[in-house]
Amino acid sequence: MTLVAAAYTIALRYTRTSDKELYFSTTAVCITEVIKLLLSVGILAKETGSLGRFKTSLRENVLGSPRELMKLSVPSLVYAVQNNMAFLALSNLDAAVYQVTYQLKIPCTALCTVLMLNRTLSKLQWISVFMLCGGVTLVQWKPAQATKVMVEQNPLLGFGAIAIAVLCSGFAGVYFEKVLKSSDTSLWVRNIQMYLSGIIVTLVGVYLSDGAEIKEKGFFYGYTYYVWFVIFLASVGGLYTSVVVKYTDNIMKGFSAAAAIVLSTIASVMLFGLQITLTFALGTLLVCVSIYFYGLPRQDTTSIQQGETASKERASGV
Repeated sequence: MTLVAAAYTIALRYTRTSDKELYFSTTAVCITEVIKLLLSVGILAKETGSLGRFKTSLRENVLGSPRELMKLSVPSLVYAVQNNMAFLALSNLDAAVYQVTYQLKIPCTALCTVLMLNRTLSKLQWISVFMLCGGVTLVQWKPAQATKVMVEQNPLLGFGAIAIAVLCSGFAGVYFEKVLKSSDTSLWVRNIQMYLSGIIVTLVGVYLSDGAEIKEKGFFYGYTYYVWFVIFLASVGGLYTSVVVKYTDNIMKGFSAAAAIVLSTIASVMLFGLQITLTFALGTLLVCVSIYFYGLPRQDTTSIQQGETASKERASGV
């Protein structure tokens, strides 16, 4: 998970700042949805165990459930916006700055969880949220500059793109979790429903955003091996993350996010000539610490209260 996140960020940054012909990001997002769909179909086929059950599952849950497809079109649209914003952000910000700032998805997700799933956060988690926001503010106060990147960049535009991306990430993630837990439908069936809607949504985005230029230059204009590598990482990374999250705890996820930040920073220094500033270093440290604190397991107050009650009863009996 760590290597995938770091490699995706670095590779995407490279493809958006190299001197080669710039490809259309909307087409890359669309192809990513297609690959995710194909991978989910393959995993569902393996999960069902037989061709008959696989066909039945698709017929009942996908082809015969237009209402469910409409329900999953909401996160499809939001994720499409998020993915396009990631391309825009990494066209204007260094990979390390992006990786740190993108951790704002944690407080955004926390807020959506409280509002949409009626969950509560511990005091330590709320403190961690404010620490993280402070760390991101330090990173953005005097953004680190990459000396080896010659293309024109707009850091303010990049930060605005990240802001939209984290809002989309928080809302779509919690919405999808709510849909998953509202029924016993398989995760891979839900993924298929979402990616089918996602392909339609991204195709509309391709037409509206770059339709005229694509008609002139071609759908795969500017594609290189690096671009296909980015698409591969984006496709596999999304599915891989869902599996890892299922089998690891919050502390491990926190360490993974912190490690991805460190790896992205090292790669940015080596590949893009990133100049580390004091505010960037302090902000990054604050973000990593806040991620760790946010992921610490919450104290089980129920058992403590029961223990205190039992002690009082024994005392009164004496």
